[in-house]
Amino acid sequence: YVDKEKPKYSGFWRKFDLQNNFPEIAGRKIVTHLEFDNNASAPLVIKVALSAVSTQGAIKNLEAETKGKSFDQIAAEATAKWNKELNVVDITGDIDKKTMFYTSLYHTMINPSVYMDVDGQYRGIDHNIHQVKGFTNYTIFSVWDTFRALHPLFNLINRERSTDIVKSMIAHYEQSVHKALPVWSHMGNENWCMIGYHSVSVLADALDKGLNIDKDKALEAMISSSNLDYYDGTGYYKKLGYVPVDRNGSGSSITLEYSYDDWTIYNTAKKIGNQSVADAYQKRALNYRNVFDHQIGFVRARLSNGEWKTPYNLLSTHGEGFIEGNSWNYSFFVPHDVKGLIKEMGGDKQFVQRLDSLFTMHLPDEFFAETEDVTREGVMGNYVHGNEPSHHIAYLYAWTSQPWKTQYWVREIMNRMYRNSIDGLCGNDDCGQMSAWYIFSAMGFYPVCPGTNQYILGAPYFPYMKVNLGEGRYLEIKADKVSDKMRYVKSVKLNGKPYTKAYINYDDIKNGAELTFEMSSTPNKKRLFNEDEKPYSLSK
Repeated sequence: YVDKEKPKYSGFWRKFDLQNNFPEIAGRKIVTHLEFDNNASAPLVIKVALSAVSTQGAIKNLEAETKGKSFDQIAAEATAKWNKELNVVDITGDIDKKTMFYTSLYHTMINPSVYMDVDGQYRGIDHNIHQVKGFTNYTIFSVWDTFRALHPLFNLINRERSTDIVKSMIAHYEQSVHKALPVWSHMGNENWCMIGYHSVSVLADALDKGLNIDKDKALEAMISSSNLDYYDGTGYYKKLGYVPVDRNGSGSSITLEYSYDDWTIYNTAKKIGNQSVADAYQKRALNYRNVFDHQIGFVRARLSNGEWKTPYNLLSTHGEGFIEGNSWNYSFFVPHDVKGLIKEMGGDKQFVQRLDSLFTMHLPDEFFAETEDVTREGVMGNYVHGNEPSHHIAYLYAWTSQPWKTQYWVREIMNRMYRNSIDGLCGNDDCGQMSAWYIFSAMGFYPVCPGTNQYILGAPYFPYMKVNLGEGRYLEIKADKVSDKMRYVKSVKLNGKPYTKAYINYDDIKNGAELTFEMSSTPNKKRLFNEDEKPYSLSK
């Protein structure tokens, strides 16, 4: 082998010829080649095993998973496993669209991934070796992305896996020297990527959906994660009610995301009867107000002295207080208090105009040219679907006087941003979040605010879907004649009875249900929602 990055000092390894059949290989840029007899008639079979624990652990994994099996046998087993997993949804519809759907479903099942040896040992966040008890340990927690739709999807179609994921997160918290849940952790390491403490959302939604999780331990971990004063402006946030941009360049986006995270803690504490915690976090959940400039109705970068940063640009993704996004997109991130958000933006009429403008205005390249994960392929107007902060926005019309616009724009996003081709995805899939959005939207609803039991109604993408909820329970979604032209919802029935709300509850479908949409080529502008029929908001 050849190490293409020669070490500055090799010590007394120099006594060996390391590059010719030496039994140890280590380095940063290694190239190796193996030679075999070309005249041998049998195909060459190489079996490789991995372990984060030990060489012996890798050997155990190899024997347990491959001993006595040929390549063809193992390949057949893998095919059967994937067919079983992907069979969770049955669809009637166009083959091209079905291919896109099942590709997306496949993407949602890659990560998080199992992280332990066959004997249940794994290397934890403290780099010690741990033995699992009563769950399967998972890793790859890209939580800034996946709290939005991927984990809520698991709570619907793969509850056992979701339970194991949450227990893995709590184990991470217990091993963490910071006593914090995962931010972006993988393979026994925390890389602290992106912002927020969004594992609290994952735990809150799992508890809301009735998963078998220790409620008190979960709340303890959530509270601890939200009080790490030295983490990403948390100390300033607790003291000032916002993260100032002169202390943290992403301060305004952090403030918005912390506010939502704190709402999940409030809601969880309220449900399990801890009123003192609920009261404290209800106040923190309204901190988003502190970064809204009421003069313009947008979120702005605010300084530690209370003044607004000047000058400012609502389109720029640089130097304006936001990470991987601009004010126009981030100002809509108040999923737990949309009624409060509408008020901040100047009322229903102004809010609808803002939503319309977001999807139709032009965003020049100069405002995102140097921004990671924001590219022209993922931009529609000024709406950025190729990155996660905007994924809920098309569903916000449900709180307004023009809810039918959700039905129009969701289908536009699906058609433009997801295509059955080699470059068919408009952005980084980010461990399944981009694809989970597609799966939910194809079903005709979306979890705008994980932690509530509500899914906001849009419109189905296929004429028929049958979703396996587990334990012999199925959700059937019918939308006869649905198409790009017939994209509007005329009426909805739940289990054969007229349904008039803008959302469905998890309890409505968890034991199996039939959701029927009557479609139309024109919007039903009489299908409006009164205050009791609109989705949840913290503010009344």
